[in-house]
Amino acid sequence: MHIAITADPELPVPPRLYGGIERVIAMLVAELVARGHEVSLFAHPDSTAARTLLPWPGDNSHSRADTIRNALFLWREVRRRNIHVLHSFSRIAYLLPLLGHSIPKLMSYQRPITRSTVRLGHALSRGSLEFSAISQWMMKPVANIGRWHLIPNGVPLPLFTFVEKPGRDAPLIFLGRIEEIKGPHLAIEIAQRTGLPLVIAGNVPSEHQAWFDDNISPHLNERIRYVGPVDDALKAQLLGNARALLMPILWDEPFGIVMAEAMACGTPVLGFRRGSVAEVVEHGVSGLVVDDLDQMVEAVDQLPGIDRRACRARVHACYSQTAVAEAYLALYAQLLDRRGAGVR
Repeated sequence: MHIAITADPELPVPPRLYGGIERVIAMLVAELVARGHEVSLFAHPDSTAARTLLPWPGDNSHSRADTIRNALFLWREVRRRNIHVLHSFSRIAYLLPLLGHSIPKLMSYQRPITRSTVRLGHALSRGSLEFSAISQWMMKPVANIGRWHLIPNGVPLPLFTFVEKPGRDAPLIFLGRIEEIKGPHLAIEIAQRTGLPLVIAGNVPSEHQAWFDDNISPHLNERIRYVGPVDDALKAQLLGNARALLMPILWDEPFGIVMAEAMACGTPVLGFRRGSVAEVVEHGVSGLVVDDLDQMVEAVDQLPGIDRRACRARVHACYSQTAVAEAYLALYAQLLDRRGAGVR
């Protein structure tokens, strides 16, 4: 099977450091190639994830001129190559010249979904464009438009070593962007109320530096530490040696890949019932989902009842790069069957 995959033009695939969508695309491409499929990747010129890289001519997805250039480039290249499935992780605007084409098309959303755009894409494609999202929560407002599929994001399991016994003094951990809606200040309150150590890791966006200085810095000490941004190796080490990952979020998280990364290490998640948290975390099995801060403080005492092996097993079954690739391959087969292509 020959699959064309599109990524946003601004960032290389895989990303140089962080990057959610770019990392997911790189893992998917690697798994597809390993299974003998041909992949053409439309992405930033510095991308290295595929043997066949087709660099976007326009590097700004918010530029009208670059959008037109990229849409025409995609249209031309897909028509001249033997593409069986077109899978977009980028802008639906790039698909406009191809929406009337019979080639099976999948639009995957990893960020907020615009209802009017989905409606337009569905109408213009006459059913040849289907949609996927990374959580039921994301899908809910648009589920009645076209055909939708749930395929979550994945994590590279080999990077996250399973730790069955992190030790009696294992800290709680908060890992993510350091800003108010992510709840690091609430993680500090949980640590203070439970008497447990806390490690805070992640980058402080420049626009949130003043909030960090006022709400995080004054509470840092030997028991509550901020270690800054972390690479994959340090992230895995911190997560694996933690008692639990805290997700006291104050917004509706579309997926929250850090939850899957923590569970891959065997570390349970304590999260607020916002966005996709209750989908990613199986309550009582891979963590505990609560409604407020008091409940999260109480849930800390229930952590010994969580089997860390069950956390790892959930990731292996649902969120590993293998599981995600197999889910996409099964979906590609459905798309081809519905279009009568019969390609495998």
